[in-house]
Amino acid sequence: MSTKSESTRTLIIQSACRLFLDKGYSATSMRDIVAASGVTMGGIYNHFSGKEEIFDLVFQDNHPFRRVLPSMMQAQGDSLELFVHDIARRMIAALGDSPDVLKLMFIEIVEFQGRHFTASFAAGVPEVMELVGRFMPFETQLRPIPPFTLARAFIGLFFSYFITDIFLPRQFVNGNQDFEQFVNIYLHGVLEQK
Repeated sequence: MSTKSESTRTLIIQSACRLFLDKGYSATSMRDIVAASGVTMGGIYNHFSGKEEIFDLVFQDNHPFRRVLPSMMQAQGDSLELFVHDIARRMIAALGDSPDVLKLMFIEIVEFQGRHFTASFAAGVPEVMELVGRFMPFETQLRPIPPFTLARAFIGLFFSYFITDIFLPRQFVNGNQDFEQFVNIYLHGVLEQK
């Protein structure tokens, strides 16, 4: 692909991304993308089969794994507690630094029922499993839970922390104390030890 062709594709994707974020997927027409990018309709169809293919590329370029995993991969800790604490903080901070990722995720969930997420998830699995593999030096402390389940529980719990922190009224949010309790729940569950 020529440099000009690649720059045109990039321009179309960036223009469409801004429109999807501002107006949503359904409210964005191909004519809107033409107007925002300055590329003719025929020019757009020379590069893409339609609006959904453009959204798919926008979503892949801005996928949560691309934004969040690099920060999580830097996590440190001399104990499992410190490691989980650091990785969770990094995940939440990276999500907070990328509000557009959430908008695109909600479009993906509502408009496409996760159809594009599945393909992009496969690309991030090796890094996720590498990260979970960093739990293994502490494995004498771990119950026998499959690594993928550990990752899924971690992502689910701390993503829910992040989302509820956004939506709950401030009088129900206890900031750092809530965060510490989420870490505690991830590490020890909700049942009191006997």
